[in-house]
Amino acid sequence: METRVAVIGIIIENEESVWKMNDILHEYGKFIIGRMGLPYREKGIHIISIAIDAPQDVISALSGKLGKLPGISTKTAFSKITGKKKEDNDDETAG
Repeated sequence: METRVAVIGIIIENEESVWKMNDILHEYGKFIIGRMGLPYREKGIHIISIAIDAPQDVISALSGKLGKLPGISTKTAFSKITGKKKEDNDDETAG
């Protein structure tokens, strides 16, 4: 499976969407490398960054689903390097 590494930046302005956002992130959990969240109390928002290694269409689908939630904005930055995940390479050499 050809994958890319990307970072999805998420701004949460509506806390009512947080539960749905977490459900969506859980669906894509096998692709997520890490997650960092910061509350910005002065502005009443939350900032989250998601590092992900997945096929480009999976990354785009995740970002799109999150961006459709009320009060949530996303922006994705893709790496230029593509490759296969280590698990995929192990499967090809097994046997």
